[in-house]
Amino acid sequence: MDKNKKIRYRNTLSFLKKHAPPPCRVLDLGTKNEFSEIMIENGYTVINTNGEDLDNNFENIINQKVDLVTAFEIFEHMLAPYNVLKSIKSPKLIASVPLKLWFANSYWNENDDWDKHYHEFETKQFDFLMKKTNWKILNSKKWTPPYQFKFGIRPIIRSFTNRYYIVHCEKNHI
Repeated sequence: MDKNKKIRYRNTLSFLKKHAPPPCRVLDLGTKNEFSEIMIENGYTVINTNGEDLDNNFENIINQKVDLVTAFEIFEHMLAPYNVLKSIKSPKLIASVPLKLWFANSYWNENDDWDKHYHEFETKQFDFLMKKTNWKILNSKKWTPPYQFKFGIRPIIRSFTNRYYIVHCEKNHI
């Protein structure tokens, strides 16, 4: 596992344990992955989605009986994360997103229909999305990826520019 992933996973797990310690039944948006395995190893019961297009098919997640929904770097791959966020019935949500970098374009894999970032959020945009979908942010954290020595101005700027944003939310009752 590369250094960036290790740090991202360590920060995410620390934030998760702080705000939703195990044992906890979790619906993790996204297919089973390295981090869902880490959650299981740390005492969480994890249900993953099945790779369905959550922009169009999120009915399966609406009525899941869970303590928490997690969405670790999934919303940037969706055209309309609003719909899923508005529909989630769980009382708690922990979600992370990559932050928009003013000096770089959004990630876009030309060879894969899924592996694209339709959104890379500014903090205020993501906070507003949470508010508009009836989530109250109780805590948040940002961090930078580890510095990897490369020549150029962008690698240097990346070394001190926050790239990841994670929030702990509870559903507002309206």
